[in-house]
Amino acid sequence: MYFIDVQGTLIDDRGQQPIPGAVAFIDALNRDAVPYLVVTNNTKRASSDFLAYLQSLGFAIPRTHYLDALMLLEREVPKQGVAAYGSETFLAQLDALGYVREHEKPQTLLLSVRADYGAEEFAQMITFLMQGARLVGMHDTTLYATQQRRFPGVGALLRMLSYAASVPFTVVGKPSDAFYGEALRLLRLQRPEAAFESVTMVSDDYAGDLTGAAALGMRTALVLSGKVRPEDALTARLRREESGTVVYNDITEIPPGKSVM
Repeated sequence: MYFIDVQGTLIDDRGQQPIPGAVAFIDALNRDAVPYLVVTNNTKRASSDFLAYLQSLGFAIPRTHYLDALMLLEREVPKQGVAAYGSETFLAQLDALGYVREHEKPQTLLLSVRADYGAEEFAQMITFLMQGARLVGMHDTTLYATQQRRFPGVGALLRMLSYAASVPFTVVGKPSDAFYGEALRLLRLQRPEAAFESVTMVSDDYAGDLTGAAALGMRTALVLSGKVRPEDALTARLRREESGTVVYNDITEIPPGKSVM
C-alpha cells in the first residue's frame, strides 16, 4: 500500500509534467489493485482542479484516491480573521473557500509557499504573532523547488517565525498527524485492515514528508527526482546509514506491487 507525493515525485518541478515512467507506475497500481492514495500539499489550485490536471496528464487517479492540504483546511483553520501569506493563486483559493482576510489584528497567521518573501512581510508576521495570532502552515516542506532553484519551504519559514516570536506552530497538510490520519481513513475505504505499518510513503522531501511518516510507523522511500538531488549530502548519508529510508532515483525503480523494504 502506498501514499504517493506529487510534486517532484509524479510531476517535475519545472514544467509540471509527468516524470518519465510515473504514469505507468499509477497504471500498474490500478491494474494490480494495489491500494494507494495520492497525497499532496497542493495549495495553488482548487482540489478538484488539481486532480483534473493530473488526470489530463494521463494519471488515472480516481477521486477516492486523492487528498490534498486544501481539503483539510476548513477543518483546521476558522474562516474569520486570517492573515494569509502565499502566492496569488493560494490567496484566490482562500477567497473561494470563504475565508475573511484580516491584516490589522488577525486571529490566525496562515503561511503557504512563495519564493519572494521579503523582510517587511516577515516583520509584519512577527508583529501579528506577538499580538497573539496563531501560527499555522499549510504544510511543512523543507524546500520549495521551482525553475531549477531551491528556496526555503514553508516548514523552514515556520521554524524561523516560531523562533523569532517564541510561539508554537501547527501544520494543515503533510506531515501532520491529522493529514496522515485522514489519508489512512481514506485508504481503509480500499482496504479496511490498512494500518500505517502496511503503508510506504513515497516522496522527494525527506524531512518534510518522510520523517513524519516514519514516526507513525510507515515505511519510507525517497526519490531523487525533485527537491533532493543525487549529489546532495543527505542522499549520501541516507545511502550510507541504516536510516530505514530507501533511496531511489525516481518512482520507476519502485516495484508497484511489492514492499520497498
